[in-house]
Amino acid sequence: MVTPKVLALATFVALAACQHIGGSFCDVEKPNRNPVEDMTPAEARSALAHNLKGAKLCGWKPNA
Repeated sequence: MVTPKVLALATFVALAACQHIGGSFCDVEKPNRNPVEDMTPAEARSALAHNLKGAKLCGWKPNA
């Protein structure tokens, strides 16, 4: 089983890899819509960071 720390580290590494000029983050990523109640605090922080990045770079909007 993957520990939350390993999952968070893998997420941050994956996000860092997408931070280059002319990147394709918006082409390959989707907003994280998983319920916060089902996440650990670290997973929730990671999902929030991912969604904020998508909002800034791709214009993602919250679900209505």
